[in-house]
Amino acid sequence: MAITDVKQYAHLSDEDVEALGRELDAIRADIEESRGERDARYIRRAVHLQRMLVVGARIVLMASNNRYAWVAGTAMLGTGKIIENMELGHNITHGQWDWMNDPEIHSTEWEWDTTSPSVHWKKSHNFIHHKYTNIVGMDDDVGYGIMRVTRDEPWARWMIGNPIYNLLLGTLFEWGVAAHGLELSHVRRHEKSWAEVRKDLRIIAKKVGKQVGKDYIVFPALAGRNWKHTLRANAVANLIRNYWSYMVIFCGHFPDGAEKFTVEEFENETQAEWYLRQMLGSANFHAGPLLAFISGNLCYQIEHHLFPDLPSNRYAEISVRVRELCEKYDLPYTTGSLGRQYWQSFWTILKLALPDKLLTATADDAPETHSELKFRVREGLRDSFVDPATGKRRGLRTALRELQAH
Repeated sequence: MAITDVKQYAHLSDEDVEALGRELDAIRADIEESRGERDARYIRRAVHLQRMLVVGARIVLMASNNRYAWVAGTAMLGTGKIIENMELGHNITHGQWDWMNDPEIHSTEWEWDTTSPSVHWKKSHNFIHHKYTNIVGMDDDVGYGIMRVTRDEPWARWMIGNPIYNLLLGTLFEWGVAAHGLELSHVRRHEKSWAEVRKDLRIIAKKVGKQVGKDYIVFPALAGRNWKHTLRANAVANLIRNYWSYMVIFCGHFPDGAEKFTVEEFENETQAEWYLRQMLGSANFHAGPLLAFISGNLCYQIEHHLFPDLPSNRYAEISVRVRELCEKYDLPYTTGSLGRQYWQSFWTILKLALPDKLLTATADDAPETHSELKFRVREGLRDSFVDPATGKRRGLRTALRELQAH
């Protein structure tokens, strides 16, 4: 089962968690106070680069039907779409740049280059996902309603298609995100009416019309005799963007170590406990400056979940301080190579297509589904968080290491 008591699972006392929360609050305050021209220059340059890539791609694609020009134009367009969705659209709509009071990059004004309307995304992602991160039954991003990614969800026959649904979601990712905004799981729980769904469908249809018209009618028409050339390039560029966005998001949410939680854990949660849940429920991947940029700095998914509205270009420096806190409180800092994190996510999707009776680990101690019960914590154990022999903290990271040793 998922984690019911995050403090018990983390091997932290109430005082530890509140102290951790104060230290994370201090990080937020430091970044907020130091925001300035350096950050403004970063985002303006990112916007300029993205627009130059797209304009350059459009010119190349319309001016020539040469094979090499098509490859270059398609690559530029795909890269521009990735930057727009990941570093600009996702982060701007989080309000990361609202402090600049620039209407061009304000969260209330930005409409991104994808079929999902930003108004739906801000509700399903910024509010629901970030508030209820990885809480089974509350966060619709846990499997997106179409895949089984935790043993807390009972197996049903349709889940045998997990790998196929995964492939389709990656291919049609922008369409999946748009459909996600309909919140059909809320309809099934009678928390949303079909009248509201129809209203949302009209909003989506309007956005889809603009996107399809732009990519598959207007720009091919402007290319004249090269219209087929441009049409194919636009379709491939959208596929490139879809697969990359899908991979980055999955690597931040479904590798081993990105924990799931129960509703009981959330009911009496403090701000400090929310911080702890974000740290345990997210995963990073290793990236240099270029890979970080084209992933929207979501290689720092832990830092993003802790501070979703702080500028993304500051996540690298924030990560240094978060790692130090993980050392101090003996907490795991879940990270790995991009390939490793994706493979773990894919392996979870693949094996959970099968019923539990065919799987080996238990629901409390599987790589993708942990709970505090895996430690069989006894009453009074919280009094021994510090090793009396060494004076060092014995937290979750040490406990996990000791379990692996046995």
